[in-house]
Amino acid sequence: MGNPAEGATHDVPTTESDSVTNEKVVDKGAHVNDINVESAGWDESSTRKLIRKVDFTLIPFLALLYLLSFLDRTNIGNARLDSLVKDLDLHGLRYNDALAIFFPFYVAAEIPSNMAMKRFRPSIWIPSIMVAWAICTTLMGVVQNYPGLMACRSALGIAEGGLFPGITYYITMWYQRHECGFRMAIFFSAATAAGAFGGLLARGIMEMRKVSGLSGWQWIFIIEGMLTFVIAVIAYFVMQDYPATAKFLTQEERDEIQARLKRDRSSLADEFDMKYFWDGIKDWKIWVHMFITIGVYTGLYSYSLFLPTIISDLGTVSTPEMAQLMTVPPYVVACVFCVAAGYYADKLGQRGIFMIGFMVIAIIGLIMLMVSTSGAVRYVGCFFLATGIYPNVPLGVAWNGNCVGGSLKRGVGIAMHVGFGNLGGTISAYLFLVKDKPRYMPGFSTLLGCQIMALVLSVGMTIYLRRENARRDREYKPPSEYTEEERLAEREKGDLATFFRYTI
Repeated sequence: MGNPAEGATHDVPTTESDSVTNEKVVDKGAHVNDINVESAGWDESSTRKLIRKVDFTLIPFLALLYLLSFLDRTNIGNARLDSLVKDLDLHGLRYNDALAIFFPFYVAAEIPSNMAMKRFRPSIWIPSIMVAWAICTTLMGVVQNYPGLMACRSALGIAEGGLFPGITYYITMWYQRHECGFRMAIFFSAATAAGAFGGLLARGIMEMRKVSGLSGWQWIFIIEGMLTFVIAVIAYFVMQDYPATAKFLTQEERDEIQARLKRDRSSLADEFDMKYFWDGIKDWKIWVHMFITIGVYTGLYSYSLFLPTIISDLGTVSTPEMAQLMTVPPYVVACVFCVAAGYYADKLGQRGIFMIGFMVIAIIGLIMLMVSTSGAVRYVGCFFLATGIYPNVPLGVAWNGNCVGGSLKRGVGIAMHVGFGNLGGTISAYLFLVKDKPRYMPGFSTLLGCQIMALVLSVGMTIYLRRENARRDREYKPPSEYTEEERLAEREKGDLATFFRYTI
């Protein structure tokens, strides 16, 4: 097995440090382990080199796609600091309605999109939805009224809905379970980069006021939408599908990637069958993760949509341009913690304890924002809140995905997880109202309650999974002792298979 910390979290037998030796392993029935035969010649060093090759080919571009996605859904927060509200007559709750309308459509698109990506090719599906949302973003720059903005935001939600669950599912099709968290953290760190980059970009674009008779907020939407369109066209040519057809790998490398996945999945079902969809819907563990996620995502979207507004009301900021710039440092710090948490969670083979720790940090940040009247202290609280919220998004989706057995069920489970969590965006749209400025106590109190709910559920889930793994260790033989035939006999059971062990 790999190191002891990882051993309890994987349902598959591996050799030392998850590398494959040249040795043929024969079980008690004289059955030759075909996986080791297929992987002959791949030692630890060559396997690491292969994974780095996959990393450098896939992850930077996937991160770029998510950066654009998050930028295009949250740039309305930057546009608000210009004349958006006045120009479109967004009085009362109209601005909040424009934020909220995005999320129901976004959520509705997620499960169908993941199933479609399972059925079709990622290299076609992902770029196509990018083209759609690029057009929607650009059109927001030419709307003339509130109904037009609402229509564009609704369409944007449908178009963007498939990206995050699709890419997280896509990552699980390339990497073993204990390798996914770090890659998802790098991928999701693009969201924090979008917050930092979006503030800087918006600051620069707003200088284009009056060019061609357009306002600064209009140029924000138009330029950022056109940028997404260009990258979407490039994506048609550079995105890969799955390891079996990857053009940047040799045939030997393709075989090894597939062999590693086979070892990690323990021959669990990989075909498209609707019964695995219903298995996902009925799994109570996925539903618990969904409620953890809505607690996390409500904070995520509140932060990303309203940070410019919160900072502008600290009492220490004199101009909208300065408020835009002050949004950058908290996102930079959150990005560092996001990537570091993903790395160490993978290294230790654990998720729950990390999420619990970051929830405590977020709670500290919220208390600072609620209790203090000092602008400086409240600004520091923004750092704590970002640090506590952002790492838990990739940690949470990796934790849930690691605990779901079977390809289609995992895709459905990830979409359920992310989809339900994104309903937190609808909640967040109404938390920070103009009438509550500058302290926004109702909004911060709601976020505090969400974090406490997520914390309690995470503690409970961690305890349950530890006990369930211990029970399976007592009642069944170790996963490494199962033959391929024994695994195949339970291939349709998913994470209920006796050789499966949960990530804790």
